[in-house]
Amino acid sequence: MSLKLTSKQQRSLYLLLLILAGEAVFILPFVLIRVFGKTFLDAFGITNFEIGAAQSIYGIVAFGAYVFGGPLADKYEACKLMAVSLWATALGGLYMATYPSISGLKILFGYWGFTTIFLFWAAMIKATRIWGGDKSQGRAFGILDGGRGLVGALFASMGIWILAAFSSADIQEISPAERQEVFSYVIYTTTAIVSVIGLLVWLFMKTGSDEQTTLNKISWPEIRSVLKIPAIWLLMIIILSAYVGYKLTDVFSRYARDVMAYNEVDAAKTGATLLYLRPITGLLFGFLADRNKVTLWLVISFVLSVFGASLFGFGFIEADSTYFFIMGVLLCATGIYGARALYFATLKESKVPVLLTGTAVGLISLIGYTPDIFTSPAMGYLIDNWPGAQGYRYVFLMLGGFATLGLIASTILYRINRK
Repeated sequence: MSLKLTSKQQRSLYLLLLILAGEAVFILPFVLIRVFGKTFLDAFGITNFEIGAAQSIYGIVAFGAYVFGGPLADKYEACKLMAVSLWATALGGLYMATYPSISGLKILFGYWGFTTIFLFWAAMIKATRIWGGDKSQGRAFGILDGGRGLVGALFASMGIWILAAFSSADIQEISPAERQEVFSYVIYTTTAIVSVIGLLVWLFMKTGSDEQTTLNKISWPEIRSVLKIPAIWLLMIIILSAYVGYKLTDVFSRYARDVMAYNEVDAAKTGATLLYLRPITGLLFGFLADRNKVTLWLVISFVLSVFGASLFGFGFIEADSTYFFIMGVLLCATGIYGARALYFATLKESKVPVLLTGTAVGLISLIGYTPDIFTSPAMGYLIDNWPGAQGYRYVFLMLGGFATLGLIASTILYRINRK
């Protein structure tokens, strides 16, 4: 597998492994909760606020990992960093399957905050930018995020199948002990797959390019030069706003169950179906962005998010409003996934040097991904303290407020880059 990067076969393999790794590393910390919401909480015997608090520990650890992991991605090969990250994350899955207490879960999520970010995040973004080259940044990041969405959806569908196949009765009717046993199959299967993907990345994810993509040393002058680029500061706000929206996609399956009165399996199917929208949106927005300006489609993404969040936040969607529920979910998800697919594709348009991509990503992520600290606890607090539809309205008003902030920042960036 030492073909040149110009080979279609090698480029395709490289991108495929990048996509698989890019989603697999986050399945255990996030996707299982997003899809299986209520089932996950019941299996561990915890509340919305408690899992939110555990996820906030992840965000606190990740806060520092972004900064130090960025320069690391400019010094070492992405495949090695990503493979070690996948293996370390999979080890956490083995501990998760023992059903630790909430204190143990907090430690576990802190551990995952290190394994998934310090070695992985900036390396993945830089590898994607290198694959996209000079003319296909929108396509590269659109395919990456869309492909990750498809992988996440497949993992979710597999988990739902396992949940249904190994339950002796309806999942709502089985005992807590059997619920834990059944959900363990989901955790162990996911852990095994993440480990195998790590091995494939280590062995076969080679760029085959002679272009220099790493530096021997990252110094303060390089960091200062990155901070002088206006887009870096605007992207901090844009990613902060978009990532709040992405974190809040966890709420749709819970909303389906608690407000729309779906059963647990149907609510999980809602979350899984939503994941299939992510690849469609990522690919569509990525290709459209390469034909125009990436920042223009970023603006459009936030506009869609604002409209969708308004439908939920101002009470247009209730238990008997199936049409508005579907429309609201589609608007929110399309906007959220569109913004997520494109925000790092603006790095080239904003004149950020390729060799310093990892450093730039680390600095941007320092602020951009702080929602890992506060979004889940805030959502859990609102849902637990205002039961029923009211708490969910507050959650969507929060989403709409951040989407408006992202719309303002992306509009400013669009105007700067257009000049």
